[in-house]
Amino acid sequence: MTGRSAGETLRMVLRSADEEARRRGDRRVGTDHLLLGLLHESDSPAARALGVSLEDARMASETLDLAALAAVGVGIGAVGRRPTSGPARRLLPLSSGARAVVKRAVDEARPHRTGRLDTGHFLTALLSLDRPYPAAELLHALGAEPALVRDRLARLSG
Repeated sequence: MTGRSAGETLRMVLRSADEEARRRGDRRVGTDHLLLGLLHESDSPAARALGVSLEDARMASETLDLAALAAVGVGIGAVGRRPTSGPARRLLPLSSGARAVVKRAVDEARPHRTGRLDTGHFLTALLSLDRPYPAAELLHALGAEPALVRDRLARLSG
């Protein structure tokens, strides 16, 4: 992550989140997609602070989706990948929650005045969400304790 400008980090996170949303066949990028997008680079501060692999997080997300479907009486064996129709020309729109997370991440970076926005700022913004936001549900399913993750993140960033 080091060496990236704020714009490059923002584009990387949004592209990765967009990839996760498209992978699931979703039409909007949500807070859960942002969280999964942070895990695309396993050596990023956010991924290291969470201590969770992208595959494990995807499996937990799928389990949450299946449980939500079952709760409304829809039973399916697994949530599969939907085929994509070639490279996307534009990023999917952000949900209102995802827009708020991006704004908060930028606000988190602003006081430091370093011109750096890193994955840790996004993770900090995601950790501030309460359930039932999808990212908060996913963090809970992964067993991520927000205070402990924040402490790890501070040690990794400091």
